[in-house]
Amino acid sequence: MEAELVALATAGATALVQQMVGDGWERARTRVAAFFAARSGGDEQAVGAELDAAREELVRATEGGDQDAADEARAEARVEWRARMRRSLLADPDAAAELRRILAELEGAGAAVPQQVTTVHNTVTGGSHGLVLQVGTVHRMHTVHDTGTARDRGDGRDPAGPDGPRP
Repeated sequence: MEAELVALATAGATALVQQMVGDGWERARTRVAAFFAARSGGDEQAVGAELDAAREELVRATEGGDQDAADEARAEARVEWRARMRRSLLADPDAAAELRRILAELEGAGAAVPQQVTTVHNTVTGGSHGLVLQVGTVHRMHTVHDTGTARDRGDGRDPAGPDGPRP
């Protein structure tokens, strides 16, 4: 039973963190704040403020441009909220059913948003004379500056090979 609760808490925290940087934040915030307040006897406003603070941290890290920092912020938020959800689930047997309902609502809200799908078909003909690269989403880009041919760099090797063109 504990493994099932951990899996549910993990799913809940993952969905919550996704919503923190998505369009459905207000709905998720309202539902999750009510979920925690009902179990702790606390104030929904206070729980909502904690959720907002976590979201602000996550948004700052995501907008900062450092993918490693954004990944770390997401991981930290998931760990924190997963632990809180797990404790709530262990303390209240009825909490699992409510958390499943919340997850279904959040999933349904996300499914209503159409996703753009792009299909790309590439054909390479004429042999292999260079690098062919296709990527889906690029999170970070690094500029590579060509420093010239190997001969220009002075190592004596011709990049075209022994039978390649000579200047």
